[in-house]
Amino acid sequence: MAEDLEQTMDKDLLLGKALDRCFLTAAEGLWLFTRVPTAELMNVAHRLRREAVPGNSVGWIIDRNTNTTNVCIANCKFCNFYRPPGHPESYVTTLDSYRQKIEETFRFGGRQLLLQGGHHPDLGLEYYCRLFSDLKAMFPQLKLHALGPPEVAHICKLEKASHREVLSRLKASGLDSLPGAGAEILSDRVRRLVSKGKCSAGEWLEIMRVAHQLDITTSATMMFGHVETLEERMEHLVAIRSVQAQKPEGAKGFLAFIPWPFQDEGTMLQRLGRAANACTADEYIRTIAISRIMLPNIPNIQASWLTVGKQTAQVCLYAGANDFGSIMIEENVVSAAGASFRFTASGIQKAIRDAGFQPQLRDQQYEPLEWQEEAKDQVLDHSRLTVD
Repeated sequence: MAEDLEQTMDKDLLLGKALDRCFLTAAEGLWLFTRVPTAELMNVAHRLRREAVPGNSVGWIIDRNTNTTNVCIANCKFCNFYRPPGHPESYVTTLDSYRQKIEETFRFGGRQLLLQGGHHPDLGLEYYCRLFSDLKAMFPQLKLHALGPPEVAHICKLEKASHREVLSRLKASGLDSLPGAGAEILSDRVRRLVSKGKCSAGEWLEIMRVAHQLDITTSATMMFGHVETLEERMEHLVAIRSVQAQKPEGAKGFLAFIPWPFQDEGTMLQRLGRAANACTADEYIRTIAISRIMLPNIPNIQASWLTVGKQTAQVCLYAGANDFGSIMIEENVVSAAGASFRFTASGIQKAIRDAGFQPQLRDQQYEPLEWQEEAKDQVLDHSRLTVD
């Protein structure tokens, strides 16, 4: 099989197809990823980036990742953040706490809340609809980039309701967009090993498909470098591309794709000896490049500087990435597994300029915003920075 595949692949032909924005198969993507020098992948991906997002701007955003709760029954083996029901450290965030956090975010120049949490067995649809409505009543300008397919699937199970019904109610209550959380690797084999309590790969994709039908914009992610194969990474990209191709005419669908390497510090996967963070800078750069090549119908590719650092992320801007992601005033999940790089507003802009690009503040819809110099250029001492 491998020998037959080798004989049928031609580098120049495949790179030519990529430049023509053709949909490469998972096997073709795998061949490019494992055979073609990094510089050549970067060159093709950068040319595709220039076509998809013309100009010299690189996007960035200010927002905050606040957790509704740390109570979760999914028991993911890569998560250090969750607590089981009844644990003395468990919590559900109060409305007063949200008010303080949002007011602080607004003072720092942000207008968006990335709102996520665990699979709490007692928080159903009415809770989230009431929460979203209350937050929008207090802060009409606030944008809610909230939940994610696994949380939506959990709510559907609690309510015995359809994806469409739940998403429609959430949108009517104030949901603006749906993050690509919980994708990990969209292979049920992998999910059984690392996140058995979450929705299947098929349900994750179906929830995104329905969200696009309801004109809810979304993002897609990939957490790689644990127990998956390279073939499964390529199949993940193909699955996301397929859902994007099915979106209704006029819908934006997936606005962005964000891959990041598994963070292993203190996780059960590490303790069991099943996975460790071994992603090199070169592998991450190649992953960004193959993402741009395999996803010609998704406009924005984000470099996860949180997990790979400033210098690697800067190189990614020449490998297909056109976005630097978020300055987060708060983030608790990824940082709990060892990600700890930080940026201030001036720092992220300087990093983009030093790489040869022009920083462009944006909103979650990837529309440009004007940067207000008087916004406070700081993050709190307890803060962490993240992606999405």
